[in-house]
Amino acid sequence: MLESPYHDRDGHIWIDGEFIPWRDAKVHVLTHSLHYGSAVFEGNRAYDGEVFRLDDHSQRLLNSARFVGYEIPYTKEQVNDACRAALANSGLSDAYMRPVAWRGSEMMGVASKNNRIHLAIACWHWGNYFPDKMAGIRLTISKWKRPAADTIPCKSKAAGLYMICTMSKDAAAAAGWDDALMYDTHGYVAECTGAHIFFVRGTELHTPKGDDILDGITRDTVKQLARMRGYTVVDRRIHPDEMPFFDECFVVGTAAEVTPVREIAGIAYTPGEVCKTLAADYDKCVRGGIEIETGWYEAEVGSSV
Repeated sequence: MLESPYHDRDGHIWIDGEFIPWRDAKVHVLTHSLHYGSAVFEGNRAYDGEVFRLDDHSQRLLNSARFVGYEIPYTKEQVNDACRAALANSGLSDAYMRPVAWRGSEMMGVASKNNRIHLAIACWHWGNYFPDKMAGIRLTISKWKRPAADTIPCKSKAAGLYMICTMSKDAAAAAGWDDALMYDTHGYVAECTGAHIFFVRGTELHTPKGDDILDGITRDTVKQLARMRGYTVVDRRIHPDEMPFFDECFVVGTAAEVTPVREIAGIAYTPGEVCKTLAADYDKCVRGGIEIETGWYEAEVGSSV
């Protein structure tokens, strides 16, 4: 049975400091961020009633807005409190959460400075991002490349940066694939449409490094868990010609969690011990069973380049 469309559900959404009935949570058609792509957002997950790495997600949200030229009118602590309130209001213990900020409709045109900044937080049940994820997903190669860091604020989780991700994901699905892998402007492996990627050789994990890749909170978590297991983690540029010479591959993200990859455009992988171990460790970590370092996302924001 299909779920109800997102605009037609019971419950409430937190908007600008108050809870609004879900079906009444609307913005005007002339909202600036709708036209010019400057909305910023987070994807959080709650497990057993606690939002995993909430502080880091809220800090990244505030930083994302600064990267694209505006300030969200709430402190990190206030965003945290609003997220917890939204989770409590939903009545859910395990949930997906979407904080989103945007420029309003006070003025229209490229200039934006007179628009009010809004913040909303919605919370709902969302299971596995990929059905039967532990069987492994199949990736094609996107025709779109991640933009260079000197062309757009790549470190912002901003709506406008996801246009080519949507196009890549839809094209992949239409051709029978689960997702698409994107390269950077230099032709190196970058990331998938909504997840970071790791390759495994023995007990070494190799993951792309670059100024044009979003700073991933799940990626950071998995790197910490890997080092706790005694695995070596290597951040470096990875050329596509190297992909056939790895033993395992998996993708990570708040929605995807840890998901094995069984194929990239004809290159086969077998989900193995490293991937399965880290998937189990991640499931334990998000429920408080393994402690990791947090508070890593506190860098001063000036420029994303």
